[in-house]
Amino acid sequence: MVTRRCGGGVPVTAGAGGAIRFDLPEADDFTRPYWDAAAEGRLLLRRCRAEGCGAAHHYPREFCPYCWSEDVGWERATGRATLYTWSVVHRNDLPPFGGRVPYIAAVVDLAEGPRMMTEITDCADSELRIGMPLVVHFRAVGAESAANVVGTASAVGAANTASAGVARGEAGGGVRGGTAGGVPGGGGAVVAVPVFRSA
Repeated sequence: MVTRRCGGGVPVTAGAGGAIRFDLPEADDFTRPYWDAAAEGRLLLRRCRAEGCGAAHHYPREFCPYCWSEDVGWERATGRATLYTWSVVHRNDLPPFGGRVPYIAAVVDLAEGPRMMTEITDCADSELRIGMPLVVHFRAVGAESAANVVGTASAVGAANTASAGVARGEAGGGVRGGTAGGVPGGGGAVVAVPVFRSA
């Protein structure tokens, strides 16, 4: 359970042992649909509904970064992407990233157009190629029993069930935990974050 959160990108105190970690997102009323969808194994984007625009964007904003319209809404992404660039991280002293090194930090081009910062998993860095096809899946974070789980939504759902005891996965598996999709501040023990692997 998250007990303290400072402003963007700084640590949270989480878990029964009060461990400090830097990998839990901070959800608010605006971003909660994004994190709830991720907990169900779905990636959301924002798309402008203004006439003559229609551009999709990511990271989520309350306005269109292209035409400045506030007429934007959530849309389910296909989960397909291509690799734009990457870097292999061999050292990261911020917990819990030190236990994950080496890992592949990447930027991907989503099929809908926007670029997204993410991580590539289940693929050796020697196999990576610019433009290679990728597909989204979700990593569970936020509970000791699920800290290193990487897999499909159903695998993350199993971790959430074990750690929170309240998951009810839908067809294809979900990762819901607590009353707000496992998002910090929402009562759940596990959060799902989108990562990518070779398609």
